[in-house]
Formats: sequence, C-alpha cells, structure tokens
Amino acid sequence: MEKNQNQSTVNSVRSSMLPYGQQWIDNQDIEAVVKVLRGDFITQGPTIERFESKVAEYVGAKYAVAFANGTAALHGACFAAGVGEGDEVITTPITFLASSNCVLYQSGTPVFADIDLDTYNIDPKQIELKISDDTKAIIAVDFAGQPVEIDRISMLAREHGIVLIQDAAHSLGASFAGRKIGGWADMTMFSFHPVKHVTTGEGGMIVTDNEDYYRKLLLFRNHGMTKDPNDLIENDGPWYYEMQELGYNYRITDLQAALGLSQMDKLDEFIKRRRQIVNVYNEAFSGMKGLVLPKQNPLSDSSWHLYVLRWDPRHFSADRKTIFNELRTLNIGVHVHYIPVYLQPFYRKMGYAAGLCPNAETYYQTAMTIPLFPKMKDQDIKDVIDAIKTVYSKYYAQF
Repeated sequence: MEKNQNQSTVNSVRSSMLPYGQQWIDNQDIEAVVKVLRGDFITQGPTIERFESKVAEYVGAKYAVAFANGTAALHGACFAAGVGEGDEVITTPITFLASSNCVLYQSGTPVFADIDLDTYNIDPKQIELKISDDTKAIIAVDFAGQPVEIDRISMLAREHGIVLIQDAAHSLGASFAGRKIGGWADMTMFSFHPVKHVTTGEGGMIVTDNEDYYRKLLLFRNHGMTKDPNDLIENDGPWYYEMQELGYNYRITDLQAALGLSQMDKLDEFIKRRRQIVNVYNEAFSGMKGLVLPKQNPLSDSSWHLYVLRWDPRHFSADRKTIFNELRTLNIGVHVHYIPVYLQPFYRKMGYAAGLCPNAETYYQTAMTIPLFPKMKDQDIKDVIDAIKTVYSKYYAQF
C-alpha cells in the first residue's frame, strides 16, 4: 500500500502540542477577577449569587446552587434526591468517574445501562430494563455536548416515581426539542472545568425548579449549616447558626464566580465557534471509509464539548493505540473519552465485570477525541485535518 509522501509535513507545521480542549481567558475575564480581589469579598460574597442567577436565567431554571466542582455538585444532587444505602441509581458507563462515584458517596449502588451506538448516550430502552423496586434515581449524562433523549427518560422517571438528575457537564448551552438543557430534569449539573464551555477554574452548579431540592443543596455545600432565621429550630441571637445535616465544605468562591460571570457573556459565541469547527471537520472527514463521524439526534442541538472520531478496525492495518500515538507524535493532542467506568479496578473489586454493556465496550475500543475548542485558529483546524488524513492514508487498508 502506498504511503502519503507528505507524511512529515504536519509535524513541521506544529511546533507544540495542540490540546483536545482549552480555556479562553481574555482581558475582560482578568479584570472581572481583579475587581473582586480589590473588593471586600473574595470567598463567600454577593458575586456567587449573581453568577448563580445568571446561569439559572440562561437555562430557564428557578434556582441554582454553585459548588466547588462538578463532582461536588453531583454529590449534592444525590444527597438532595435522598440516595442512601440500598438505593440503586442508573447511569451510563461512558462518562467521567464522578457520574457514578457520587452514588457511592451516598452508599448507593450504581447500575450501568448500555449506550446507543449512534449517539453514545445512555439508551432509554436499556434504562427501562434496569429499573427495579430499588431504583431511586437516574443520572443521565449528555455525552460530548449532545443531550440525552431527555423527553423519553423524563417520562420513564415520572412513570416510576424516580428522581431524574441530568449530568450536563458537557452540554451547557445545548437544547433538546427547542428547550435549553437545565429545565428538563429534577436537577441538572453543569461543570466549569477549564475544558468546558465556560470556566471558573474549578466549579460546578446544580439548577432546579424544586425549592425543597434547592434548600437541601444550600445546606449540603456549607457543612449542613444554616443561618436563615426561617429555618432555625432555635435562635439564640444574630450570631446563631445550626448544623442540621451532615454536609461538606463544597463552596465556590467569589473569585471563581467573577470569572464565571464574565465567561457567561461569551458563552453563545464560544458555542457558535465550536459548531463552526464541527462543520469543517464533518466536511473534511465525510466519505473517509472506516471513520465513523459523530451522529446527532434530530431533536438535539449539541453544544459540542467533544468531537469523537471512531476508527473501525476492519479498515485499518494498525490498531487504535498505534494511530493514537502517531497523532500525538504529530503534536495533535488526541484523547479517549471514556473507559467504561465499571472496567476500573475499583469497580471490578465491587463485582462489576466486562461484558456488562457491550455497546459501551465496542465504542471504547474504537473512539478517539480530536481537538475542539473555540480558541482554535483556522491553522490549528487545518493541522488536525492534515494529521488525521496523513495517518489515515498510512494505515487505511481495503480488506
């Protein structure tokens, strides 16, 4: 098989590694943080509430509670939902560890339902098969920015009296059936890690329309403690506070909230740029036999956190690891999202085993994330495409 003669040109173009994701911080963001630094509050102050209100308004939710990170936010959601020992929570294996670890934090049992091999999201039909008398909640994860089939999953949750938590760490700004993500589930989590759509450095948030959940979340992130006179069992005076639950120090800071507020002003432009890059990728890779491009549910409008290419091993003379390493050699920071959670050693010790979710395992063996973030320049995009095509030409085989 003839190799591409321009194989080395991509490496000479890129002198440094292009990551799969990266924050975009500008002078407006820096000035917003500096303003808080010069003010009276840098930890627990009014900027947090302003940030919460801005996100809630954007997604169409009544309440929002900011946390130190997305994992803490999910832990809070499981607490508010009442997850405890003996309770099962259904979620996807194709996600970051936090989506199921938060169940373990509450002494619950994660139950993994397989994915749809078109969207890579949890399959509602598989959720239904996993529902039992012990099912307390569903944590539905919007993978890569594409919302789950939240209409069908919401209906299942209502029919069975199950709490629905939407892990929207990847999908801030996305919508389903014309409705923003954040208004569908009982509670929805957003993440503000640097590779996400907007960043606070580290940070997360739960939005909800349920006042009871809202109050439980406020307690949980602050040691289970309240100073609200309306909630106190006793009141010794203006200094008085009560610990009413076993909570955690999961608080975010005014410094982080200031950055988040500034970043939210640019969210729509960030998503617009992500979608532009996706269109360029789709056009460049369409028709390349053996490459499986990401498919979209016609009802969803993804905010495109990740762009995942799958390499069908039937069409290549090299395995995924070889292709991955070669792209890294060309300074393209490819990644893999994710290893099925139940294959992790900790989960194997709990009794989970390979074969539990066949579609998830098939996906994992072939998936590769390529760079996608709004700060990418046109030349960066071209470098990615050139590198993919170079490696593709080298290893493509018509069997």
